[in-house]
Formats: sequence, C-alpha cells, structure tokens
Amino acid sequence: MPERFRYTPAQLRALAAAGGSAGHLMLYGGSRSGKSFALCCALVVRALKSPGSRHAVIRRHYTAVHASIGLDTLPKTLRLRFPGVDCVYRRSEGLFRFANGSEIWLIGLDDEARAEKILGQEFATIYFNECSELEYRSVQTALTRLAQKSAGLVNRAFYDCNPPGRSHWTYRVFVEKVDPVDRRPLNAPENYLALQLNPGDNRENLPPGYIENTLANLPERQKHRFLRGEWSDDVEGALWNFELLARCRVQRAPEELLRIVIGVDPAVSSHENSDHTGIVAAGIDRNGGIYVLRDASCRKPPLEWAQAVVRLYRELAADLVAGEVNNGGDLIETLLRQVAPDLNFRAVRASRGKILRAEPAAALYARGKVHHVGEFPELEEEMLGYSPLRAADSPDRLDALVWAITELSRPVGGFILA
Repeated sequence: MPERFRYTPAQLRALAAAGGSAGHLMLYGGSRSGKSFALCCALVVRALKSPGSRHAVIRRHYTAVHASIGLDTLPKTLRLRFPGVDCVYRRSEGLFRFANGSEIWLIGLDDEARAEKILGQEFATIYFNECSELEYRSVQTALTRLAQKSAGLVNRAFYDCNPPGRSHWTYRVFVEKVDPVDRRPLNAPENYLALQLNPGDNRENLPPGYIENTLANLPERQKHRFLRGEWSDDVEGALWNFELLARCRVQRAPEELLRIVIGVDPAVSSHENSDHTGIVAAGIDRNGGIYVLRDASCRKPPLEWAQAVVRLYRELAADLVAGEVNNGGDLIETLLRQVAPDLNFRAVRASRGKILRAEPAAALYARGKVHHVGEFPELEEEMLGYSPLRAADSPDRLDALVWAITELSRPVGGFILA
C-alpha cells in the first residue's frame, strides 16, 4: 500500500513562491522544517515540465549533498510525491536522470575538479543547499551557469539554510536587500524572496518529542537558530562567526594524523552549578592542518572527568594530554595518573592573558588551518559568543580547544604557527 502524502501549509506556501515571480527564493528556519523537501519537489516539477532540462544541487561538501539529498530527500520526494515517475540515480556520477532526458546534478564545491567540470554546463535551476556554509563569491560564480534555455521554464535559484548571524551574506541579500560586498542596494530587490519555515510547521512529519526534547534542550544560541529559526545577533568583538565556522567544517579527518592532543580545562568544583571540565581532542596532519575531533566536556567529579579524559586518550590513541594547572595544580596530573599511570601529560599554565591565548588560535581558523570534523554545538556556541574584550572569563570548552590547538601548532622552538 503506497504511503499517503500531504503537503504542510508551510510547504504549500513555499511551492507557490517557487513558481512565483522571484528569481531567487530562500527558505530559512529551524531544523527539520521541510525546507529541502519542498525545494526538491520544486526541482522535480521543473525537471518534468521541461524535457532535457538540467538542474543542480550545490553544497559545500559532496559527501554531504550525496548523503542528504542523493540518498535521502530526493528519493523520498520521488517516492511520496511522484510515485511511478521514471528516474534513476546514477550514484557514481552524482546524477538523477529522468525518462524525459532531464537531469538533476549533485555538486560539492570541495571536489574542485568535478565541480568545475559539471559547472561547465548550463542549468535551468540551481539549488544552494545549506547555503550558510557557502561563500558568497562561490555562489556568484555558480550563478553564472544559470543560463540554460529550457522550454516552459524561467531560470530560478533556490536556497535553504538554518539562519546564521546577521553579518552573513544570506541576511544581507535576502533580508536587508543589499550587496554583501559593497552594501549597495540590490538592483531588483523584489527578485529576492525569503520565507521562514520552522519545525512546528512540520510537526506531523517529525518523530514524537523531537521538538520538545531534542531541539528545546539545545544551548540557547543553537536553539535560536535550529528551533526558532531566527537570525542571530553577532557578538561585538567575537573572534569567531558563523561563516568562519561553516567554512572550517569537514566530514572526516585524514586517515593519518601525525599527532593527537587532548586539551583539558578542569573545573575547580563539581556541584550542579559548577563549570564544565573542558575536554577537547584535536589532531594535526602532515600539511599542518588541525582537525577538531571530539568534544567530551562534562560536569563530573574530578575522578570521573579524569576517567573520561583517559577513555578518550585510549580511544583516539592520543599522543598527549595538555591540562591547565592554574586552579588544580599538581592534583590534575595526580588524578590522571591514578587512572592511567602511563599517560603522557603536559602541564600548561595560563601565564598570558586569555585574549593573547585565544587570538593565535582564531588566526589559524581565519587562515583555514583548523577544521571541525562534524558539528560541536556546545563548543561552537561558546566560540560564537566569546568576545575577549567583553567577557570576564573564557568558557571551558573553548579553553580546552585553545590548549589543544596551541600544543599542536607549537614547533620544537615553542612558537605558534599563527
């Protein structure tokens, strides 16, 4: 028996907009709100309407667009909304081909050779999936290929995202209606339309408790973005922003890392309202690229967080634990050696100000030398919210991250790469 399908009211509004007069449509809002499903439906409608037309879905990483669109959303769209439509996914080519000759290509900008080859063609539709991860100049370059002349179609660009900060190009273009480079008003502001879709709009298609138990328990900055689907105010003087973190994200670390370090910023107490013990692991490859591998920070008594550090040390086959000893002194090393006598430990002391310690790490991010393997919501919230000129203290996860990066970027002479 075929699955029953019904668009949500929000998706119907999005589909009406996709067929409207605006040449650029962005759907923004919280997680699992039905944005990509609606835009994939619009893509298929356009592919079926104009035989031989070409359409592209672009994301920063090919593995991500293959997994999210190629293996999940687009097959689900075809199954639920277009049962019986003859369409084959040529997985090795990253291509959906319809019986009428139309094609939907999946493109990851991290695979430069493949992206350049595919973007040598012209398209009737370009869909920028998770566009907050993309640089504006990459979007502008791709839009030059929105030039296929297809019967019955007016060329369109679609975008979706969980809204980042107000300094991001998506907010500048679709909300302020200005060019994000020179801040001049857009030539045709009516051509850029933004619609908000949130998880509550898609409740009937979500598992029980996803909104109340999963999204509602996120850190506040993440909840603002992934639950309420709202644009965030950028913290004045912050060393990191949404766009920078989006650019540094990768799907996996290199198989061979030369060295792995676990940074530890211990809490001085373990009661309910105490700080977390920051525990962050990172590794470095032969080209000097640093990969943040794990955030195992916790609020536990000293012996238990020491056990958590050792478990991570063993799991990752780490080379060193770098622990801040300003508060706990020799007790920290004593605890760790009580759990693992053979653990390689280096005591680090915050002899310089927190600004001076954080800025070299932030400079490495700006140079593209640090990568996040996946997402670290709590750590990234601390990074986005930390302004050294305004904060009385630096957060625990961030401190642990900075210690790990500092140790990895420290050559024999003791100087930091930044």
